[in-house]
Order: sequence, then C-alpha cells, then structure tokens
Amino acid sequence: MSTHRQEYYPPLLEDHYYHIYNRGNNGDNLFFQDRNYRYFLQKYDAYLSPYVETYAFCLLPNHFHLLVRIKNFSDLPQMQQTLRHGNEWITSPERIISEQFRRFFVSYAKSVKIQEERTGSLFEKNFRRKQVDSEQYFTTLVAYIHQNPQTHGICADYTDYPYSSYQRIIDPKPTRLMKSFVIDWFGGVATYIQFHQQASALELISSVVIED
Repeated sequence: MSTHRQEYYPPLLEDHYYHIYNRGNNGDNLFFQDRNYRYFLQKYDAYLSPYVETYAFCLLPNHFHLLVRIKNFSDLPQMQQTLRHGNEWITSPERIISEQFRRFFVSYAKSVKIQEERTGSLFEKNFRRKQVDSEQYFTTLVAYIHQNPQTHGICADYTDYPYSSYQRIIDPKPTRLMKSFVIDWFGGVATYIQFHQQASALELISSVVIED
C-alpha cells in the first residue's frame, strides 16, 4: 500500500477519532440549495449517528469535513452489531461503518441527482480520512474545520456560517453533536472562542489538511 493511501485511507477502527473529508466528483458542487445542507445532515444522522459520535462538522458547496469517533461496538445494541448486505450479514465494525457511509452517500446523492436532473457520480469514489492521534491534532482540527468557509472565501466571517458546528456547539440546546465534550475540552465557551481567534491555530493548519 502506498504511503498516500495509508495516510488518507486508514481502517476505521472502534474507539478511534477521525477527520473525514469528501468532495464532489471532479470538484462539482454537492449542495445547491439551503435544503440540501439540511437534508445531508438528516441523512448523516440517520445512517451514521448510531455508530459514530460527531464533534465538529462543516459543509461547503463542493466538500465537507467531519470530526468523529467510531463507537465501541460492544456498547451498541445487539441489532446494530450486524448489518445485512445482500445475502450476507456483516459483523466487522470496520465493514459496517464503511457500508453505512456508502449507503449515506448513495441516499443523499439520489435525491440531489433527481433535483438537479443529473447523472453520474455526485461524490468522489473514496472518502478521505485521517486518524486523529493526538490532543493537539484534535484541538487544531476543530478550529480548522470551523474556519474552512472563511479560508475558502465562501464567507467573510466563519462564525456566521450557517452550515458548520461552530455556533451549534455554543448553543446549549441538547443534540447528538458532542458539544459539551468540545466545550469542556477547550475549558469553557470563552476559551473555545478565543482559541478559534488565535493566529496560533492557523499556524498549525498545514498538519491537518487533507484536501489537496
């Protein structure tokens, strides 16, 4: 296996954190209307939330970023520890997670292709992921994901961008997003906001980029 593939396509293992990224095929858009962003999150919740915890996300017109942890399958209900795939039952956590991502992408793409009257693949075939293997990586990645819209010139201020978890994490309303964990990780809301504003966060971004 090439070094590139080892870096961007590691196995999805239980109790491990990952930066997950995918974009539109040939750089095409994934989202065309406001409702597409909402529908994407609804489908993601339906297919992946039973198996992963989500700590940060950002959806941009032609790509998206996620920071997740794969749950320990021994903690899941018995019915979630196997998955029907054709004529077989999948029991490998890695295969189940990969299959759920595949089904999620297919389900979302089907709706958008009908909406846009298009054919062919919507997503790039293989979604990239990097294992988050240090506390510094986790901390920097949260800021990197949230700053992405401003980095790409999609908005003037990432804090106002509606399709990321930046403001949602501050909102105390309970959701499946691991907002309490993230706020505690940064030591409170004020520190969370301050870190995002610090230039030092941007200086570390090169180590977490997987878009090239």
